[in-house]
Amino acid sequence: MNRIEQHHLIPTTKYEIILDSVRRFLRRGAINPISKIVNKMHPADIARLISEVEKKDRFIIFELIQDVKIKASTIIEIEEKAMMEMLNEMPFDEVVAILHEIPSDKAADIIGKMPEDKAKELLNMMKTEDSKEVKGLLKYEEETAGGIMIPQFFALSENTTVQQAIKALQKAKEVEMVFYIYVTDDKGRLVGVISLRQLLLVPPRKLLKDIMVKEVISVATDMDQEEVARKVARYNILAIPVVDKENKLVGIITVDDIIDVIKDEATEDIYKMAGLNIDEHALDPTFSSIRRRLPWLYINLLTAILAASVVGLFTNTIQTVAILAAYMPIVAGMGGNAATQTLTVIIRGIALGELTLSNTMKALLKESVVGLTNGIATGVAMALIAYLWNGNYMLGIAVGLAMIINMFVAGLTGTLIPVILRAFKIDPAVASSVLVTTFTDVTGFFSFLGIATLLIRHIAV
Repeated sequence: MNRIEQHHLIPTTKYEIILDSVRRFLRRGAINPISKIVNKMHPADIARLISEVEKKDRFIIFELIQDVKIKASTIIEIEEKAMMEMLNEMPFDEVVAILHEIPSDKAADIIGKMPEDKAKELLNMMKTEDSKEVKGLLKYEEETAGGIMIPQFFALSENTTVQQAIKALQKAKEVEMVFYIYVTDDKGRLVGVISLRQLLLVPPRKLLKDIMVKEVISVATDMDQEEVARKVARYNILAIPVVDKENKLVGIITVDDIIDVIKDEATEDIYKMAGLNIDEHALDPTFSSIRRRLPWLYINLLTAILAASVVGLFTNTIQTVAILAAYMPIVAGMGGNAATQTLTVIIRGIALGELTLSNTMKALLKESVVGLTNGIATGVAMALIAYLWNGNYMLGIAVGLAMIINMFVAGLTGTLIPVILRAFKIDPAVASSVLVTTFTDVTGFFSFLGIATLLIRHIAV
């Protein structure tokens, strides 16, 4: 067992105590106690510690790590922006030492984000074998199967016997975790796969081609990483092979990388739906957050002006029956909430590959019915409340009908807009919420005030 495996993750309560102690030691400049603490921690906990101290102290803590393997395991656990800032501060030889200790796909990610001149220098300083692997990975797009795959894998010829395969497996040291044995023909093309359990349950003289599963689930090098993640999740596999255009095995993607992809993609979608930049974090500089958020707020401002202009069309109605102003936010707000529910389901369906062109109409019909039904249920309740509150049943009818219309529109647009954006190759998570909110605000105000105008003689009594 190596040193990394011997370090256990720290419970949350104990970690908070450690964090508080490290901060106090840093303020006093007491480095030795911090060194003793850090070198007993798991890399994941060290990375968390580094991310939660002041920016000026991150490098101090990192340099206290004595084992280069622990350093390497720690650096790849740190959030990307902070990681790159730290790596750019390090001497070249220290960066190279770390790159030699991390998987080649992680090394390629790091070098790919370096300035071009520094990246070239680091590649020249690396061992020939390692730099060759990294260069091979750098030719693939960053968020594709080729960009996240590991070029070290365990594969054997189809004419290998089970006994030979077991011996080869026992000697394998330089490959990633072996979940499956991939079988190739004499040209290196992927022709089958065997699980370790299957290998142990057959006679030792059997050839791999006689016991392998020939229908191999694989991905092409240019497949988007999100689609790769969906495929791994769909088939419940621990690793998936990556093949080139000639079906030659060039790498594998393991489940730990898939977890990272799912986490990153989910975070990205959540940020986009809120109109935020994926690079923004809670402790970023104030001006940086303002600069990133302000453009989206300007867009929202324009849509708000559009909604306000609709209200402006009914100024006389509002002046005649001032109580209408109290119900306007309710109608628009309920439509917005219903739209958010629909958007969340639809965008998730798109992200997971559940929603396709063939079943879009089914989803549209379902969400429209859901919106209409919920609109009737809440509209009737609101109509009753308005009647009890103001003693005017016509006002209740206006509010109830407007809510039914708006929630139906919420279900309709909440489904259609993300689907249309996807058809135009625009990320639905980016613009859907702004567009759908505009529709529900405009529809809510127009339907409520329009109906109230038609019924003005009965409401203004």
